[in-house]
Amino acid sequence: MFYIIIRGPLGIGKTTIARALAEKLNAEYISFDKVLEENGIDREDNQFVTEDFIKANEIVMPKVRKAIAEGRIVIFDGCFYMEEQIKHIESNLKEGYTFDLKAPVEVCILRDSKRKKSYGEQAAREVHEMVSKFNHGIAIYTENKTKEQVIEEILAHLPKK
Repeated sequence: MFYIIIRGPLGIGKTTIARALAEKLNAEYISFDKVLEENGIDREDNQFVTEDFIKANEIVMPKVRKAIAEGRIVIFDGCFYMEEQIKHIESNLKEGYTFDLKAPVEVCILRDSKRKKSYGEQAAREVHEMVSKFNHGIAIYTENKTKEQVIEEILAHLPKK
């Protein structure tokens, strides 16, 4: 089996897409926000360092390897601010796909504002800028698309069963 990374800025729809995709594929879902929070390595000051993300990777790797060995797909959900974090996953696992969800910052700000827990315009702008510093994987543009359309576009890039 393989892994899927769903990356992109705040408000792009990563979690919505990743959870729905995990359900559709009966895949293991891993939220990097949750891993960082549960292990005390998330940062309120947004002063992210590569080592924190590599540590999060290492925390989940045994669970990921087990799921893949059992024939399950694993879906990672996160901003993936640091390309080194993605490369670390790629170097530790054999087959995988990265999907880089994209939309203009204004779309992300609007989507974030409609959440129960909004992070605010400034956070949306800062995260959009950090995530947009590099492209990695297959670009999927989400503006004016439904969740189902985005999922179908992702599925079109995956091997057929």
